[in-house]
Amino acid sequence: MLIALMTDLHSNREAFSACLTMRGRGGAERFVFLGDYVGYGADPVWVVETLIDLVGQGAIAVRGNHDAAALGAPERMNDMAAAAIVWTQTQLSETAKAFLAKLPLTVEEDDRLYVHADASAPEKWRYVTDALTARTSLEASDARLIFSGHVHVPALYGLSSIGKMVVFTPTAGQPVPLLPPRRWLGLIGSVGQPRDGNPAAAYALYDTRTADLMTQRVPYYIAAAADKIRAAGLPALLADRLFRGQ
Repeated sequence: MLIALMTDLHSNREAFSACLTMRGRGGAERFVFLGDYVGYGADPVWVVETLIDLVGQGAIAVRGNHDAAALGAPERMNDMAAAAIVWTQTQLSETAKAFLAKLPLTVEEDDRLYVHADASAPEKWRYVTDALTARTSLEASDARLIFSGHVHVPALYGLSSIGKMVVFTPTAGQPVPLLPPRRWLGLIGSVGQPRDGNPAAAYALYDTRTADLMTQRVPYYIAAAADKIRAAGLPALLADRLFRGQ
């Protein structure tokens, strides 16, 4: 089965739409969403309503910290992120909020664990940014594969049976075999707000038959997404950073 993994959509309709279209061309058979569907961008209603429809069709979705914040959870955020959350709370319907509230923090499926942030304490929203934090996340689970978001940068961490860690940045369009006995943690990057210097939306395809993971980058109409952010009265930097991929 070919799985499309997406995370950190951040209310970016243009980026999400582009990834959905590309996923169709790639032949993915199902979706897994790894959190942070709202925040930063200007289309939380469309993004969440689309997500509700996809989950109704069998997609898996877990909750992220921005989703929790939109429900009133006390999350630590910078001023721009907090302003976007306050605005988002005025946009979401009760149905949308109820959907986000019911999302689990983790989902296990076969040999895979899906989680937004660090698997050792999903509710604390800790970032996985290096070999040490990746090891902590991997050692907290028996799953052979962990797929996460939160950091907005694609990365792969592989832990061998003798405890040796390999770390590398995947190249878009190049499949990487996530083979045993090594255990793997894959950071998928961000659909709606990449932060690796590449403004193109990021997602990944995982093939359960071959154990190949392939990251994808999808150009989208950034100017439209940015114009909506400004028109909504959200901080202008949230629009500007989309062009830089930061």
